[in-house]
Amino acid sequence: MIDLHNHLLPGIDDGAPDLETALTLARMAVRDGITHLVCTPHIHPGRYDNTPASIAAAKAQLVAGLQQAGIDLHIASAAEVRFGMELMVGITQGAIPFLGKWEGKQVLLLEFPHGEIPFGAERLTSWLVQRNIIPMLAHPERNKGLLRTPSKLKPFLEQGCLLQVTASSVSGGFGPAAEQLAHMLLDEGVVTILATDAHNQQYRPPILTNGMQHAARLIGEAKAEALVTHNPWQIAQSHFQ
Repeated sequence: MIDLHNHLLPGIDDGAPDLETALTLARMAVRDGITHLVCTPHIHPGRYDNTPASIAAAKAQLVAGLQQAGIDLHIASAAEVRFGMELMVGITQGAIPFLGKWEGKQVLLLEFPHGEIPFGAERLTSWLVQRNIIPMLAHPERNKGLLRTPSKLKPFLEQGCLLQVTASSVSGGFGPAAEQLAHMLLDEGVVTILATDAHNQQYRPPILTNGMQHAARLIGEAKAEALVTHNPWQIAQSHFQ
């Protein structure tokens, strides 16, 4: 399985605080059957001011740690990028790492504020689409604005945005409301990938199987497996060639 949203890179956001924790999470991922990770630390101006250079340095530290510990896990890096005008500047300057490619276009993992979908957000996603960048919306099933009004997703889907749902949301780990919305999105066939959004061992572990198994009961095994194998590989394979 391939996980395209997680916070395993050590010491650069609210995920793994150090290499030891990152390696513990990596072992958990391997035990769950994850073979490839694209690590996606936050780029959130004023809170996590990560750059391609800071991300590359943390990735190099983790790669060396994995090799030394003999952990068989392939990793690459991108970022989970916070919605905001700074994103446009970063794109223009070539300072935003992409998740991979989908149908020949770059994919950006985009995070909205947790409490809402900002007014006019579809104008920014349209700006990205016009530049051959496809936004993949991070964990829409946990956004309070979408939980209140799921129809707010419609303009983004019409633009061609992709959706990343958190695996543990599907199995109820983020409460019944997020579970219900995750199930609805799966039923509608608009989910592109399931990912762990792993931050720690206890509450946000790097586990895909539980969510995939719950998804399989809703949409069938083949479609559920595609969300953690075929689809993420289509996006991420350019990182691993």
